Amino acid sequence: MGFLAIIVLGLVAGLLARVIVPGRSGMGIPATILLGIAGSFVGGFLGSLLYTHRSVGELELSGLLFSTIGAIVVLVVVNRLGFASRAK
Repeated sequence: MGFLAIIVLGLVAGLLARVIVPGRSGMGIPATILLGIAGSFVGGFLGSLLYTHRSVGELELSGLLFSTIGAIVVLVVVNRLGFASRAK
């Protein structure tokens, strides 16, 4: 996957996670992209536990799905630890 595709997938997954998780998160676009990229790693790990016969890191619907799930997990952890409130 190319660098630009990683950024776009990270942005989309991060935006979806921010829409799904309730509450305010004072993140800009760069932080949202990083959230989505981190979520891709978490989602890729979770996906590899379920689908061992194929790569979930490919740019396809399942890759976006697991990236978004991973970004939700990362966002919930960040909100619980209070990192978002320190940034304000």
